Amino acid sequence: MARVRLPAAALRRLKPARRRNTVPELAAPPRPWLRAFGMTAVVLLGAWLGLLVVGNVRVPVGPMDTTMTLRPSLTGGTKINVSPLGALSLDSHLAPVRLDVNVDQLDPARSQALVDHPERLSGLQDEVAHDVEHGTMDLAVRSCVAVVSGATALGLAVYRRPRRALAAGGLALALLAASGASAYATWNPKSVLEPRFSGLLSSAPSLVGNARSIVTEFDVYQQELARLVTNVTKLYDVTSTLPAYSPDPTTVRVLHVSDIHLNPASWKIISSLVEQYKVDVIVDSGDTMDHGSAAENGFLDPIATLGAPYVWVRGNHDSLVTQRYLQGMKNVHVLDGGRAVSVAGLRFAGIGDPQFTPDRSAAPGAAESEEAAGARLAGALRTQRAAGAPVDVAVVHEPSAARGTDGEVPLVLSGHLHHEGMEVMKNGTRLRVEGSTGGSGLRAVEGKYPDPIEASILYFDRGTRRLQAWDEIKLGGLGLTTAEVSRHLPKENQPGAAPSPSPSPSPSSGSPSGPPSAPSPSPAAVPSGTSSRKAP
Repeated sequence: MARVRLPAAALRRLKPARRRNTVPELAAPPRPWLRAFGMTAVVLLGAWLGLLVVGNVRVPVGPMDTTMTLRPSLTGGTKINVSPLGALSLDSHLAPVRLDVNVDQLDPARSQALVDHPERLSGLQDEVAHDVEHGTMDLAVRSCVAVVSGATALGLAVYRRPRRALAAGGLALALLAASGASAYATWNPKSVLEPRFSGLLSSAPSLVGNARSIVTEFDVYQQELARLVTNVTKLYDVTSTLPAYSPDPTTVRVLHVSDIHLNPASWKIISSLVEQYKVDVIVDSGDTMDHGSAAENGFLDPIATLGAPYVWVRGNHDSLVTQRYLQGMKNVHVLDGGRAVSVAGLRFAGIGDPQFTPDRSAAPGAAESEEAAGARLAGALRTQRAAGAPVDVAVVHEPSAARGTDGEVPLVLSGHLHHEGMEVMKNGTRLRVEGSTGGSGLRAVEGKYPDPIEASILYFDRGTRRLQAWDEIKLGGLGLTTAEVSRHLPKENQPGAAPSPSPSPSPSSGSPSGPPSAPSPSPAAVPSGTSSRKAP
């Protein structure tokens, strides 16, 4: 058979056709979802890198230098870092970005200007609000540029095609716009009412100011943030503008505890306070136990290892069995019946609670028995003074018994109420009521909210033996981790104040056997309606 020769032009037309027919057999089918996933990864990674590199602004806010940053986040919100105090977090919005505000430092020049011109504090909040507004606008623009630039640059590096790189930048811009829309739609200005504190700020939530009247407008929310920064500024400057008491090495430090109620954690707390504050003597105003049984006595053994002398009076949950056990312990001074003892340069006298009610009952005649105990202690105080050995600190368990010593001693310590209080009574005696150093013990789990653990450090002048200042220490109760320490000065020890006179003797001071006058309870220490034999 003869072969047919085709013209060259026909052959050229057939070859491309053959090549086209072979392509579907050799090339893999395209996967659009894989390409979309790759583009998404490039956009997200590029946007994140862009924010890390250039997505922050340094903004002077009032007298402080701050750094504002947008960060990728699954939950959104706002985090304000106030170094060295800690941080607070606000659930301000739901979006894949979080606003971080770092308070870097206090500018010395601007701070000194406020100190020199305190009248400027009145306008500081408006100035801060303006600075915050300017900073957030600058941050928004800078973050937009950072996100788009980062995604575009990474797209060009990965795909090496300008069109793909521009597409990545466009998607990043769309993502940023969607995030902004999500933040706007979920904006919650009331989040400033419920911040989450960490670090030292966990003990100072009042820094956010009184924001109870906040509404939904952004400018009000902004004002609250401005108030926060303003108050933090004042907090930084407080040591230079307010007088403070600084104890010297000769100061006598007394740790006042009460109502431990069989909480073993109290001993570690007390031991730590003794070490940190260099405590000279510990005073326990009773209810160390919960039932006063002999089986509980082993709970008291750590007292011997606390590192300071221990002065103790019996509470209504402490039995005579408890008292005898403590009397046999070294370095423990049990006060009862007006007995006085000198410890660490101070003279203490006290009386045990006249009632024993471990079942938390209200016994008949409670008020009368407490008044009688106070009168008995007052008589002992007068006897000590007449003998030339006046008592510096009296110790009882119930505040109602303490009131009988008014005018006979400069200071009387008590407990029982499970919350702290301080007042100066009618005749000049200062009454200090301590809270529960055991957080109300095992009964802390009974209520909805746990009781805090409270104690006090009292500072005495070694020469005059008078109270100079006191620190109130409050720790979060069961399951909580907050801590708060506040220092207080008596009025007579504040700068510019005249020294207060010594307590004036009560009308019955000339008759040691007669009961002193008992002024009515002050609401500062005993709430109205509170009986003298409560359940504590």
